[in-house]
Amino acid sequence: VQLQASGGGLVQAGGSLTLSCAASGFTYSNYALGWFRQAPGKEREFVAATTWSGGSSYYADSVKGRFTISRNNAENTGYLQMNSLEPDDTAEYYCAARRAFTAQAVGLVRLDYDYWGRGTQVTVSS
Repeated sequence: VQLQASGGGLVQAGGSLTLSCAASGFTYSNYALGWFRQAPGKEREFVAATTWSGGSSYYADSVKGRFTISRNNAENTGYLQMNSLEPDDTAEYYCAARRAFTAQAVGLVRLDYDYWGRGTQVTVSS
């Protein structure tokens, strides 16, 4: 089982980045997808999540309207499109997968998730 986040980097405030999460070793389409982030000295926090089909999505208030989560089950890949980035978005970003048994199942907290990938660093300069 492997999840690999990529696409992080250094960007100026107001800029955009798209993170990718490549999954392998399990039936990705049976899992809800989540993105979390962790800034230095802070707890890992929820950013966004989507159901196994991508039909429903949820966002932290701090990113609502700026970030968009999506997935391509045919390619076993998830995405986090981040626009209007702010210095407070600076963090290590992690993707995670949760076994879903219903179409609406999704996880909003860390303990909901079964698999985690290594993070990708996003740095937003002011």
